[in-house]
Amino acid sequence: MTGPALEETRAWVDRAVIGLNLCPFAKAPQVKGQVRYVVSEASDSEALLAAVVEELNQLAEAPAERVETTLLIHPKVLIDFADYNDFLDLAEAAVAELDLEGVIQVASFHPQYQFAGRAPDDLANATNRSPYPTLHLLREASIDRAVAAFPDAEAIFEANIATMQRLGAAGWAALQRQCREDAEPQGS
Repeated sequence: MTGPALEETRAWVDRAVIGLNLCPFAKAPQVKGQVRYVVSEASDSEALLAAVVEELNQLAEAPAERVETTLLIHPKVLIDFADYNDFLDLAEAAVAELDLEGVIQVASFHPQYQFAGRAPDDLANATNRSPYPTLHLLREASIDRAVAAFPDAEAIFEANIATMQRLGAAGWAALQRQCREDAEPQGS
């Protein structure tokens, strides 16, 4: 499926995740075409959980050279961050049920993302704010390789907060606007 959710998420990966270097490990799989983008039509948690299971299985079965990671975008369900956050337990349970613990992990991105202990308008939250609710399925082996190449991986979070503070609220809003514009069909 294509459309604004897919295109805006790709623009966000290029402009925010890679462009701001929020994840120093994201560029290589994006450039190599190893990121699988999937837009789910799920409109309830049950259907989304089925999509999560399907994508976990696909990622586990695909060679890493072909699919390194999956972004499961779900624009029609779990729009409220509290509901989304609760759903993460179900996604983690699916990983365990499929015997994929230590193989694949789930990272979370949401337009209303809020770290525990942070105010809703704290720019630190923007490091995990995607255009649409998105579950990121990552191979543990990829994470291990990335951490080995970047031994001070813990410093990434602090560097990301500093990046967001330098960007400021107006800069973040402009970047989001640019991502939406990037997603618009040409000639419209």
